[in-house]
Amino acid sequence: MVKPAVDDDDDYIDIDDTGPEGLKGADGGYAWEEEYKRSWDVIQEDASGSIQSSVSGLSELQRKRRRRLRDTEVVQRGIMRHVTVVIDQSEAMGVRDMTPTRMHAAMGLAEQFVAEFFDQNPISQLSVVGTRDGLAEKVTELSSNPMDHVGALRNRAQRDLAGEPSLQNALELAMHGLRRAPTHGLREIICVFGSLTTCDPGDIEQTLQALRHADVRVSMVHLAAEVHVFKRICTLTGGSFAVAADADNLRDALFELIPPPPLAAGRATADMVRMGFPIKARATDVPTPCVCHHELSFSGYLCPRCGSKVCSLPTDCDVCGLSLVSAPHLARSYHHLFPEENFVELPGTSVLSEACCFACGVEWNNST
Repeated sequence: MVKPAVDDDDDYIDIDDTGPEGLKGADGGYAWEEEYKRSWDVIQEDASGSIQSSVSGLSELQRKRRRRLRDTEVVQRGIMRHVTVVIDQSEAMGVRDMTPTRMHAAMGLAEQFVAEFFDQNPISQLSVVGTRDGLAEKVTELSSNPMDHVGALRNRAQRDLAGEPSLQNALELAMHGLRRAPTHGLREIICVFGSLTTCDPGDIEQTLQALRHADVRVSMVHLAAEVHVFKRICTLTGGSFAVAADADNLRDALFELIPPPPLAAGRATADMVRMGFPIKARATDVPTPCVCHHELSFSGYLCPRCGSKVCSLPTDCDVCGLSLVSAPHLARSYHHLFPEENFVELPGTSVLSEACCFACGVEWNNST
């Protein structure tokens, strides 16, 4: 055994005691690693050898952290929104930089967007427009039924991609559908594009001026790069522009458009909006037609003004034009106007020694 001298006090270090076992820390790792967080240990492979599930879990943690730090400033927002989603279906959406293609990734996230949009904006309406071969086609009309939009998106995903998109035709068609929207609601267009070019029949500057005159807000999420004309339209109409590098970025960019945006300064708003709270129609042995789909059904809701039957809520009566909602829908929409404060993480110290739970009132201490 070799015992080298360390200092004049004849202190020695036994080399046999400084082996791998002698340098282990309290947590089983090496002593010089104890102050560092080994984040790579969190990633684990699944049965097939893939780490996708671990990476997805880390992305979800990042999204939750961003939600905890969201803006909680009390500002005036438009809770009645009329949104048209424009989806690019050109050949550029067939690129495989997203799994399996841009089109499949965009359609899958669009379905999640529709479901989450109506969950947070229950008294709003939405429609879908597709563009390819230099043309624009209306997929669904403005309505508050998410199942109609989800079903149409699934059918649309099976269609072949062709040609180039036309941003001007898509904006003109979307703006035409938003003209019948009431003035007290927000008019918005959300575009999901993958093409770097657009095949327009006329001057898109005239369309831009028409959008500004109609007070339509345009936002876009691009799957390739930042295009000057696209971003300019979004900026001048008060919308937002984002570039998605992958499916996670696309989801984050789309879901950031779900909360209602603040109202522009100086925008005239209505203080009072007439609404009706319909009662559920009694089930009968004989089906009766609804005014929204003109189909026979056994149940529905009766308009308090004209007595017409509609299938679901919220919606607008096609006979008298009254906005029909339910009390829970209205209450859920108001939570955007009075957001709760962000949660603050408190360290596990004596700060909580004499605190109690604000929900149940039970006291706790550091030992519980």
